[in-house]
Amino acid sequence: MNKNGSIMFKAAKVGADTTLAQIIKLVEDAQGNKAPIQRFADAVSAWFVPIVLFISISTFVFWYNFGGQDFSFSLIAAIAVLVIACPCALGLATPTAIMVGTGKGAQRGILIKGGEALETTHKIKHIIFDKTGTITIGKPIVTDVIPFSNNTENQLIAIAASIEKSSEHPLAEAIVKNAEENSIKLQKINSFKAIPGKGITAKIGNLSFFFGNPALCKENKIALDAYEEQIQLLESKGKTVMVLTDAKKTLGLIAVADTMKEGVPLAMKTLKHLGIKTYMITGDNERTAKAIAEKAGITNVFAQVLPHEKAEHVKKLQSSGKKVAMVGDGINDAPALAQADVGIAMSSGTDVAMESGSVVLMKNDVRDVVRAVRLSKQTMSKIKQNMFWALIYNVLGIPVAAGVLYPFTGWLLSPIIAGGAMALSSVSVVVNSLLLKTKTLR
Repeated sequence: MNKNGSIMFKAAKVGADTTLAQIIKLVEDAQGNKAPIQRFADAVSAWFVPIVLFISISTFVFWYNFGGQDFSFSLIAAIAVLVIACPCALGLATPTAIMVGTGKGAQRGILIKGGEALETTHKIKHIIFDKTGTITIGKPIVTDVIPFSNNTENQLIAIAASIEKSSEHPLAEAIVKNAEENSIKLQKINSFKAIPGKGITAKIGNLSFFFGNPALCKENKIALDAYEEQIQLLESKGKTVMVLTDAKKTLGLIAVADTMKEGVPLAMKTLKHLGIKTYMITGDNERTAKAIAEKAGITNVFAQVLPHEKAEHVKKLQSSGKKVAMVGDGINDAPALAQADVGIAMSSGTDVAMESGSVVLMKNDVRDVVRAVRLSKQTMSKIKQNMFWALIYNVLGIPVAAGVLYPFTGWLLSPIIAGGAMALSSVSVVVNSLLLKTKTLR
């Protein structure tokens, strides 16, 4: 907040070159590539209506020209065919089930953006979970501070927190919070620069410092061989290790860990029983990622993934021809959420993530991913039931209306009765859809 003075800004990139513009482009491209679902009812209706009209005309022609009946009898039979075959039940089969399904989801805090997402979810075979904020709570804490080169823990935190003060990353917040809790005074920095997927660099006075993952040290040709064993030990416990160095040597290690959300292992186990493969995607190194994934019950891991690479991993899984879902909460997850066949966003995340997702979990509970899949399966089951009864009703009703039983029983279906039967079929479809409310989503 600048109340009195003035600030001069220089925009390094503008318009289509900005990071936000690139993310928006990725989202739009992914959304544009999605093929719309062809509904079964549309395909049936394309053939059903002309066939019924043909049967109705044929019924009139048969009874009037070959059946020995008068004009009135033939016309009544033809009208009965049209009335009983009215595809109201067929038209109601899908929208009623989807309406009840999305309403039921909303009651459980699962917001589904339309019928397409609801229909697609039951076909999912792969689900990719972002780590921070999705599998974990997203509020990491500092667990270990290991100083080298005659530094103290407080000195290490003071330098790291001073540098991270300008960063918005969750790991940065954890370090700054630790400094505040221990009343450690921060120093003024300059030349701050964030290096995506690796860390940050900044100056305190004339001294340059680097703070990030081991890859950042290697990039700046600072050897870590002497500390490799300590780093591996911390990473094997599922902790994210950050290395603080100056331009020449390593000053120390700071390990940060996040708490796993309740119910994650159970959710992964249930998804496995449903025949769905689960994956975790993270920028952490492979050792840390595998340790966290093992606790979560996930066997497939995409580690050391840069923000812009997440959508590429979704595309690779989609290349197998199977449906893929992405679960995330951050702005960097937005392109992957849009690229996925079903993007599932946590409501605690960013606005762009929720906008990109086709499903939003209001309770931020990973178990709701399982409930969304079950809800989709239940809804699709109801749609298929509705389709079956609507079609069977017409298959059996049309011949009766056309007078197939008349030569044997002398009974001809009245258009009035046919109208009642047609209305009853529509009511039965609606009632069957409403029964979806009685299903559980455990």
